[in-house]
Amino acid sequence: MLTGSELLAKVKELGDVSKSDLVRACGYVSDRKDGGDRLNFTAFYEALLEAKGVNLSSGGAAIGKGGRKLSYIAKVQGNGNLLIGKAYTAMLNLEPGDEFEIKLGKKAIRLIPTGAAAEHSEAADQVDE
Repeated sequence: MLTGSELLAKVKELGDVSKSDLVRACGYVSDRKDGGDRLNFTAFYEALLEAKGVNLSSGGAAIGKGGRKLSYIAKVQGNGNLLIGKAYTAMLNLEPGDEFEIKLGKKAIRLIPTGAAAEHSEAADQVDE
C-alpha cells in the first residue's frame, strides 16, 4: 500500500482511470474468503487525505463516547418541542417527574422548580423594589 508522497505521485501518474483501478494500483486491496478481491476505498481515501495534510483521526479520539460533547445549544424540533437532553438534566441532578414553572424573559427562558416558584417570585419582588 502506498502512502504519503508516493501515493500522491501515483494518483497524478494514473490520471483519469476509474476509482476501482486507482485503488487497486495503489495497493489498497485485500483477499476475500471466496477468493475475490476487496477494494479498501476507506483506507485509500484516508491515506490520500493524510498525504495531502488533512488528518481526520486525531480530533475525535480525545473526546470519547462517540465524539460527542455538550454544545449548550438547544434547537426547536420539527414538532415544536424544545428538547434539552439527558446530559444536561444529569448535570442538574433532575429526576423523571420533576416539574418546573417556565418564566420567559427578554433574552432567556428560566425553568424554576415548582416548589421554588414562590420563593423566586418573592426574591424577584424584593429586587424590583
